[in-house]
Amino acid sequence: MTADRLILGGDGRTQAVQLTRMSNRHGLITGATGTGKTVTLQVLAEAFSRAGVPVFAADVKGDLSGIAAPGKPHKEVDRRTALCAVSQHQLRGYPTVFWDVFGERGHPVRTTVSELGPLLLSALLELNETQSGILYACFAIADDQGMLLLDLKDLRAMLAWMSENASALRREYGNITAASVGAIQRRLLVLEEQGADRFFGEPALDLKDLMRKDYSGLGVISLLDSDRLLRDSPKLYAAFLLWLLSELFEDLPEAGDLDRPKVVLFFDEAHLLFNGMPKSLVEKIEQVFRLIRSKAVGVYLVTQSPMDVPENILGQLGLKVQHALRAFTPKDQQALRGVVAGYRNDAGLDLAALVTNLGVGEAIVSSLDAQGAPSNAMAVTIAPPESRIGPLTDEERQSRVADSPLAGRYDTETDRESAYEILAGRAEKAAQREAEAEAAAARERETEEARKREEAQRKAREKEEARKAREANRGRSRQGIGETLLKSAVSTIGRSLGNKLVRGILGSLLK
Repeated sequence: MTADRLILGGDGRTQAVQLTRMSNRHGLITGATGTGKTVTLQVLAEAFSRAGVPVFAADVKGDLSGIAAPGKPHKEVDRRTALCAVSQHQLRGYPTVFWDVFGERGHPVRTTVSELGPLLLSALLELNETQSGILYACFAIADDQGMLLLDLKDLRAMLAWMSENASALRREYGNITAASVGAIQRRLLVLEEQGADRFFGEPALDLKDLMRKDYSGLGVISLLDSDRLLRDSPKLYAAFLLWLLSELFEDLPEAGDLDRPKVVLFFDEAHLLFNGMPKSLVEKIEQVFRLIRSKAVGVYLVTQSPMDVPENILGQLGLKVQHALRAFTPKDQQALRGVVAGYRNDAGLDLAALVTNLGVGEAIVSSLDAQGAPSNAMAVTIAPPESRIGPLTDEERQSRVADSPLAGRYDTETDRESAYEILAGRAEKAAQREAEAEAAAARERETEEARKREEAQRKAREKEEARKAREANRGRSRQGIGETLLKSAVSTIGRSLGNKLVRGILGSLLK
């Protein structure tokens, strides 16, 4: 590489890519499986690193990890070096940082639910329009309530709270049905079973850690181990790449036409970025591709066919590297004609025949010149990489992860107060208030029951006392009658005796 260009390949002549103001015009590497796309990516990543440009690449099979180790002498390397007129080829490894969403084969990669946003999350969960509307409402309510959505448990807690309070939220945020909330919750469970919960949380990835240089000025190459991610959750893989692209677009300032990019991104299996995505998201991606060039970011898509990429994005790609394609069916032949039609071909080459007859490591290349005009299509042999072709061993990878300058920075997950903790706290306080209210009501019931018991006991005592009083009164009444009769009888008898006595005394006197 010279100061303003990188050597990609040649056929006895050199086919170079202009580095000055052209590398942020994006690029495309296509071809059938096994035709050499990964090596082409490796050559480009090395060249950018030598120019001091940080590189991020998705390593879908692990083959790209060999870029961290020196290559080995080989006659094919010598042949390609001579064919491409590479004058300063040295076998060496490049500064590499390994990342892994699952934290097993590299530093953990995380972002928060809030940073991913409802648009990408809806696409990740494959929600319909109604469910997407509820997810947007969830984010809006969280913002209005001052609650952070950091991980999946925050999102689940927020959705559950919305369902419980749907009637109170309806006027401001629209109808929130339990069925739609339940459907979203089930999608989240599926996503969590795929290991996506490892991706959401903190500490979140600091984009500055993807834009580093080493002590010698080489751009650091960041590799995302994507084998398991792509196998278990291709939607999450696509969502991560789109999130990374959008975050760079949002965070980086306008830079204009710098002499070289601030960072270059290689997205393998790029068709996943567009297949099955809602139209609104694809339109957003197209807009970002147009505008992110002004942020000095270059994006290179790697896929099997140019037909995998929307036309609006194809028209924005400056570098095109087409490896061999096979056209066995009428549909394949039609696609092939569409592919070669996108190249400038002033020499009148039979590009369709060239593309189908390319060997491994050969490609048709078109790039932009210093004025930004596309060059004529040219069949070349791709230059050999300086680093190892093929993956590192597990021991080599782990050694480099342990010795990385980022070792330990992302290893320990943190969980600060967010929506889950706030809602759990509210629920705990509400439960405590309910428990206190129930306890107060129980005490009141006990007091009332005690009062009623005392009242009943009092009435029982009064009743008993009244009964005893009546019985006592009845006894006194019987005794009084007897005494009265006795006194009356005694009085009568006394009067009778007295009369007799008086009459006797008087009678004897009178006589």
